[in-house]
Amino acid sequence: MTEATDQPAGNYGAEDIRVLEGLEAVRQRPGMFIGDTGPRGLHHLVYEVVDNSIDEAMAGHAKTIQVRIHPDGSLSVTDDGRGIPVGMHEEGKSALEVVLCTLHAGGKFDNKSYSVSAGLHGVGVSAVNAVSEFLDATVWRDGGEWFFRCEAGIPKVPVEKKGPATKRGTRIHFKPDKTIFKDTVDFVFETLAKRLRELAFLNKGVHITLVDERPNGKTEEFKYDGGIAEFVGYLNKGKGRLHENVIHIERTVGKIYIECALQWNDRYDPTEFSFANSINTHDGGTHLSGFRSALTRTLNAFAREVQLLREKDSPPSGDDYRAGLTVVVSVRLPNPQFESQTKVKLTNTDIEGAVTQVVNEELHDYLERHRDVLRDVDLGVATFVCVTTIEALTHNAVLHRADMLSDETAAALVEEASRLVSGYLLRERTWRR
Repeated sequence: MTEATDQPAGNYGAEDIRVLEGLEAVRQRPGMFIGDTGPRGLHHLVYEVVDNSIDEAMAGHAKTIQVRIHPDGSLSVTDDGRGIPVGMHEEGKSALEVVLCTLHAGGKFDNKSYSVSAGLHGVGVSAVNAVSEFLDATVWRDGGEWFFRCEAGIPKVPVEKKGPATKRGTRIHFKPDKTIFKDTVDFVFETLAKRLRELAFLNKGVHITLVDERPNGKTEEFKYDGGIAEFVGYLNKGKGRLHENVIHIERTVGKIYIECALQWNDRYDPTEFSFANSINTHDGGTHLSGFRSALTRTLNAFAREVQLLREKDSPPSGDDYRAGLTVVVSVRLPNPQFESQTKVKLTNTDIEGAVTQVVNEELHDYLERHRDVLRDVDLGVATFVCVTTIEALTHNAVLHRADMLSDETAAALVEEASRLVSGYLLRERTWRR
């Protein structure tokens, strides 16, 4: 036998165990904290800082947030919230330094300062500090203006009072470190605008401004008093709407606030957005699955009640009902659980049942008052199933050649499409009588 020759070299002893101090762990493995070091991770830095300002807004302490892209490639986020505390912490240093330079430090663990928040682990802004060439924090509170600076996550000057101030708020100014973000350190205006627009829709009344100070830069302002119902209208702009008004559902269950807005259009692909404490959960989670379950169950049950579906009819599936649906599902809860630090999927098991219950009851009540909505949705479903059936027939013909497709299969597909449309039209005439 040939002996292995690729054995690792060197010994492995106690002296090889390293303890990473301060924020060094973030600089060593940034992907664990911000997702990656490409464009997505770069913009995630901004979201982490903005989320802190949004937390102040959700707590009722901030009304304006300004994001500025500076000519040197740095970026600042300024809000008019309470300001990060600057007093001495039990660690023997200013609370501002503790928050910015210590992982798992913050004021969002006990729900006393914030009943709901996007920050959970006390990692976000300290991770931004760690992967930045520099980070300057300016705080206005307690009658003064306070300043603190770090470079590569290391404090360079102690927290100091610059002078008196009558306003309050926080400004975080940072520049991504090129040695970490090797692909690009250029912020994309449109990427930031999309996220800030979402946050403005989710937090109605909050005024968010994005300013690009680079050559040929522009400015956009976001403020929406209509909330997520206005968001759905924005998403459906330019599409044929199957019903005029956006359906808006809103209720608080215990400490959980649940809000949904939905409207069907004449397209076939669904548009679904889900948020937890204003965080865009791109991969969905229990809040979205709860909505989907309730939507299918409620529409089928109500369709049978008003005899748009007969007992012998096979009910449409969830995919059928979501064809052409634009929906925004937003929940706010005290202790959200996510799959990772980047928070792309909500995993709280109790949320699914709460959302299902609220949507079941509120959507049923809405349909009782607006029965024409279900009629229009039913027509959309019938059209969608007919089109997909014909597409399946065409697909089979292409794959297997039309002359190889059995007469029985072709006839069954056509009959199913015809049955769905003619059945709907019959019930539509009955409905109108």
